[in-house]
Amino acid sequence: MILTGRTGLIALLCVLPVTVSPLPAVTFLALLVVLALLVTLDLALAASPRALLFSRAGDPSARLGQPVDVVLEASNAGPRRFRGWLRDAWPPSAQAQPRSQPVRIAAGRRERIVTRLEPTRRGDLHAAKVTARSIGPLGLAGRQSSLPVPWRVRILPPFVSRKHLPSRLARLREMEGLLPVLTRGKGTEFDSLREYVVGDDVRSIDWRATARRADVVVRTWRPERDRRVVLVLDTGRTSAGRVGVDPTARDPGGWPRLDWSMDAALLLAALASRAGDRVDFLAHDREVRAAVFGASRTELLAHVVGAMALLQPALVESDATAMVAAIQRRVRRRALVVLLTDLNASALDEGLMPVLPQLSAKHQVIIAAVADPRVGLLAEGRSDAAEVYAAAAAERSRNERRAIAGRLRRAGVDVVDATPQELAPALADRYLAMKAAGRL
Repeated sequence: MILTGRTGLIALLCVLPVTVSPLPAVTFLALLVVLALLVTLDLALAASPRALLFSRAGDPSARLGQPVDVVLEASNAGPRRFRGWLRDAWPPSAQAQPRSQPVRIAAGRRERIVTRLEPTRRGDLHAAKVTARSIGPLGLAGRQSSLPVPWRVRILPPFVSRKHLPSRLARLREMEGLLPVLTRGKGTEFDSLREYVVGDDVRSIDWRATARRADVVVRTWRPERDRRVVLVLDTGRTSAGRVGVDPTARDPGGWPRLDWSMDAALLLAALASRAGDRVDFLAHDREVRAAVFGASRTELLAHVVGAMALLQPALVESDATAMVAAIQRRVRRRALVVLLTDLNASALDEGLMPVLPQLSAKHQVIIAAVADPRVGLLAEGRSDAAEVYAAAAAERSRNERRAIAGRLRRAGVDVVDATPQELAPALADRYLAMKAAGRL
């Protein structure tokens, strides 16, 4: 049983006759009995909330930053009109609106209640209980009941770098269609034959084709298709730090490094699959957290986005030995391995650097890292002693980052170190440059 504000207001008004009555005790008891009878009558006439039958509908998934509507259908199977409120409860990160809605459902009828979710985190959102509050016709009292009505909405990565995809695809078409090369190298395949012109490299002459024709013929080559690209996402402790600005939220608190790495991986996956390459995905810290291998080009992005949706940073040190072993176990042929991690000197020295030669000896390796733009801002401060100290610490951090990047490059590893918004296009540009140069 619940009492409404109207009941409290009436009880407060009853203080006046009790105050002016010559027999206040008797007046108090009489008014109390009358109010109790009215509340009991109102409660008896209120519809039972347990007579409501619920079902759900709506989108089962949405991208982070996009609102999603969840429909709750309530059917009144009882003999009385239901008059009251319904509250469809969701976790706080779902930002469900409105919190509760007034409803009037006649006996045997159905009502649709729409709740809009504006989620602030990736992952699965599970509906909590639906609370139905039935109010009697006098508005004094009612009944309340809560019951679970299961529903799940999967919040996917937002893929904000999608805006860079058309320009990179245009460069890819230009590279493949307009720029055949005369020199054969790694990552190239035969394209076509054409007549020799002055200035062509004589090493590109196809002597057998020339012997069959009256003119000298040269071979042209193009970047090889059907190469393998393996995207490896480090989900260890260094991926938990928040950097940049969250473009999908009102509070500009920044995304974790993991989310920015996901965004860059999605752009590269979309670009590489359009280029005709096979793309695989692996998320790892101390163990494999998610994996997508062997997906078709048409289903690749959906599978990768679905695998990323449930990933969260693990507050443990990543096991680089196990990560490299997992890559070598799944990838037998030479491939481009893109490791999205942080250029943290201590973590790399103790983890990745000792086992990196095992990986780079067989595969082409790119390490992509998200740089914190606040470090650059701190390095410019000079107004007082505190800012000078912060600037010295920031400059030392940047020097350590440059030093570890230099060591990686000397070990034959390409490094892409960019701010959050620039990482995805920078990584895509590096992939296109390697493909144009025949380095894949």
